[in-house]
Amino acid sequence: MIKYIYTLIILNLNFSSFAQKETKAIKTVKENMEIQEKSWNNFDIPGFMNFYWNNDSLKFIGSKGITYGWKKTLDNYIKGYPTKETMGKLDFTIIEATQLSKTSIYVIGKWELTRENPVGGYFTLLWKKIDGKWVIVADHTS
Repeated sequence: MIKYIYTLIILNLNFSSFAQKETKAIKTVKENMEIQEKSWNNFDIPGFMNFYWNNDSLKFIGSKGITYGWKKTLDNYIKGYPTKETMGKLDFTIIEATQLSKTSIYVIGKWELTRENPVGGYFTLLWKKIDGKWVIVADHTS
């Protein structure tokens, strides 16, 4: 009986440490998001968009519905945030990042814009590794 309990404890410790281990891919995605923050905070929307999939199949889901395509998403950002003052200072907080496969990562987080009229909300991102680069293929931001 003691051997059985000891085995369960060892297995539980091994699974717990595995579950908490951050993969190299997740670290890369987090680094990409830090670059996005810096780009946004430097009033560089095209730089911020570098980690979105530059494809007509990109999906951005926001309060006005679904936007399809990289160019349309870029245009919406430029229209919605025409000045450095409206852009404010962006801060991401990652709540959860889960690697679903070798080529896909799911990220849940919080965003905040510090500006005269602060705003914020939550996001869910689906990152895919396409042509060797991690890119956002779907973004649901509220």
